[in-house]
Amino acid sequence: MGELDTGRTVPVAGTGIWSAALRYGDPAQAAELAAECEELGYTALWVPDGGGEPFADLDRLVAATRTVTVATGVLNVWAQPVESANAWWAARPQADRDRVLLGLGIGHGPRVGPRWTRPLATMRDYLDEFEVPPARRCLAALGPRMLELAGARTCGTHTYLVTPEHTAAARQTLGPSAFVAPEQGVVLESDPATAREIARAELARYATLPNYTTNWLRLGFTESDVESLSDRLVDALVVWGDVETITRRLDEHRAAGADHVCVQVIRGGDVEPREAWRLLADALVRA
Repeated sequence: MGELDTGRTVPVAGTGIWSAALRYGDPAQAAELAAECEELGYTALWVPDGGGEPFADLDRLVAATRTVTVATGVLNVWAQPVESANAWWAARPQADRDRVLLGLGIGHGPRVGPRWTRPLATMRDYLDEFEVPPARRCLAALGPRMLELAGARTCGTHTYLVTPEHTAAARQTLGPSAFVAPEQGVVLESDPATAREIARAELARYATLPNYTTNWLRLGFTESDVESLSDRLVDALVVWGDVETITRRLDEHRAAGADHVCVQVIRGGDVEPREAWRLLADALVRA
């Protein structure tokens, strides 16, 4: 557990790494990467739920490390039966439970299909049966009603593709005692055209998903920004540039109320994610 200066206990403080490679890459290499991230000083490893059974992957990451938090960003409640999650949790020793944070998400209608209905009620129903204690679970919450549910039924929220302004709004909605942990996409590239090309290609994967686009509009971006993936939108959602520029964006999230920020290095350009983690570590995990 991490302690902030306020004296409030949060599941994890500091800076984490968000990476699909930690779950979907070669298992031996993923274990090696996890151990290196821990050695570099990152405090959490966040992995997505893009399909398949996630719990064996979480076990491998816990086994490969000693102190780092292993977190899901996030488990899709349509894909992961609550009975399976509960059975996995019940079989874990307490030492492992203390290092796991399970983020839950409602998924996306275009990807889930006709089953995707009543998102807020579906999440409430899942939480009614979910046996992981509130201190070790959080929600992917973008809008105010899901944020309110996160504050009432979990330790807080893990947000994705958001700005520091959204972090401030989440903090205001959740109040001072809840956990706020945004993901921040980064491109370690200082040429504007190259950096934006890399970032825009990544954002295009999400630009047809209403959960995200509605939130971007809520934050003040226009329909034109969203449809064209404008420079304004790209620059707000993905920070690009040198280490100092990236560090400033993370500091903006913290100033807005984030307890923890997890960095997703977007592949592209000359710097691969693993090398970027190394380059960023000294600045991002400083005390």
